[in-house]
Amino acid sequence: MQVGVRREQRAGERRVAATPETVQQLTALGLNVAVESGAGSEAGFADAAYAMAGARIVTELPVDAVDVLLHVRALAPETAAGLRPGTITLGFGSPASELATVRALADAGVTSFALELVPRISRAQSMDALSSQSLVSGYRAVLEAALRYPRFFPLYMTAAGTIPPARVLVLGAGVAGLQAIGTAKRLGARVSANDIRTASADEVASMGGTFIHLDLDAAAEGGGGYARELGEDRATRQRALLAPHVAAADVLITTAAIPGRAAPLLVTLEMVAGMRAGSVVVDLAAESGGNVEGVIAGRDLKIPVAGGSVTLVGLRDAASAMPSDASRLFAKNVANLLALMTVDGQVTPDFDDVVVAGACLTHGGSVRHAATADAMEATS
Repeated sequence: MQVGVRREQRAGERRVAATPETVQQLTALGLNVAVESGAGSEAGFADAAYAMAGARIVTELPVDAVDVLLHVRALAPETAAGLRPGTITLGFGSPASELATVRALADAGVTSFALELVPRISRAQSMDALSSQSLVSGYRAVLEAALRYPRFFPLYMTAAGTIPPARVLVLGAGVAGLQAIGTAKRLGARVSANDIRTASADEVASMGGTFIHLDLDAAAEGGGGYARELGEDRATRQRALLAPHVAAADVLITTAAIPGRAAPLLVTLEMVAGMRAGSVVVDLAAESGGNVEGVIAGRDLKIPVAGGSVTLVGLRDAASAMPSDASRLFAKNVANLLALMTVDGQVTPDFDDVVVAGACLTHGGSVRHAATADAMEATS
């Protein structure tokens, strides 16, 4: 079977869905791999490296010439419409925001797998691209904050005086949040964090952070290791309880997300206005609506406060900003999922397998992911 890897079509996307290492993994399974010239160049993977790993390098890869198409970002609707019936695709599908593409995939008779739908169970950890890319994003968020923060992160005691450490507050203690805590701690900051899942307190402590307990009196554990969305009354109380902690922070990093839904509002502009001049807010959830009121994905905003301003950063494509390691992780997730479905050189998805069934977005002309199917019906 012919597996194809194209250059990513979305503007600004620098990752690639296969690396020379994963090409070797796929060819060892009996698959033929074709890589479009330059597909991995922005991630640091040259055509020659792919060729040495066993891939065929092509100047241009028509999507109707492959049996399996690997990709990073969700395909464009016109790309999906150009696939042959029975083609298999693996990559992020962004089903909540890319309904036009989902329709095109179903109409074309494509069997598509969206990596954000991979069940969060032990057996599927090696295929969990949300976690691998969140790790990159959490690390990058701290670096972006440090570049914009006008003071040091660590404590310095010098002959000219003592410089206190920066106070970093992280909201959301999933993979991205924990990585942000660990990175800020390694840079010498004093780090605190909150998550409505109180069970995450031990994880925060393990990364060197201080957990902030809020008296919300709410069941917060959701499915798949994510937090449950709070009702509006609880969300309002949460913001009120967080306000003094936000005001005391020099750097605020927000990472809270609920797959398939808009990001919860954790911080209002009034709360940001209570921060000190020079403070920095980095919102990792900006692309899904943002945890901070008024954030714009891909933009830095200056929020006026007494004595100056606070910088509000809406991070876009955070993982793509570190394309080499992000691609290594993502490509391995893709290859591991594809390997699960490959028998004797043929990709044959077994829908009795909970991982395969859970990750499937479209198959046989229909949308198999229930929440996406409901959303499409509601908008039709």
